[in-house]
Amino acid sequence: MTVAVSAPTDSKPAGRIRQKNQHAILAAAAEEFARHGFKGTSMSTIAQRVGLPKANLHYYFGNKLGLYVAVMRNILDLWDSAFSHLSADDEPGPALAAYIRAKMEFSRREPQASKIFAMEVISGGECLSEHFNQDYQAWFRGRAAVFQAWIDQGKMDPIDPVHLIFLLWGSTQHYADFSSQICRLTGRKRQTREDFALATDNLIHIILKGCGIALPV
Repeated sequence: MTVAVSAPTDSKPAGRIRQKNQHAILAAAAEEFARHGFKGTSMSTIAQRVGLPKANLHYYFGNKLGLYVAVMRNILDLWDSAFSHLSADDEPGPALAAYIRAKMEFSRREPQASKIFAMEVISGGECLSEHFNQDYQAWFRGRAAVFQAWIDQGKMDPIDPVHLIFLLWGSTQHYADFSSQICRLTGRKRQTREDFALATDNLIHIILKGCGIALPV
């Protein structure tokens, strides 16, 4: 599993090394937190997995909580960046289909980070309380406003935008968070790229038709 972070942009050798190390630490931390939870994971085991001195982890992320929050914020930033591109001026079909494809690709590539986020929310989400602040709530209302604008323009059925967002998040993240259930029920050892492609096409069809939106050609 590889945690996606921004590609190194610092042209200085020290900057490139720093970003490479942060990338490796986030990937190792995601594996450990997903396997053992926050309490069952230590900075020592993460350091061993990534092959760096424990002091390096503290240098980049301060402490275990800081690293834990960084892993979750990384996946949230990826999810939110895809959603932020939706605009009231877009055609709902192609725009919503592209968003669903992006979210499903995150679930395929970043399943561990998604599971960590799900476990944190289920447990109360205290470590994300600062993230879900008034600015984030305003951003969420702005995303709901895009759907409302499409409704007002007659481009989709009059449904509650908030519940549509929850449906989009839950359905796309399901394929990462409940992968073991999916594999057991389908008799597969793991979900393949083709499995995700088929699931994505079905979600697009179900959600767009449910919203009264024509499927993109």
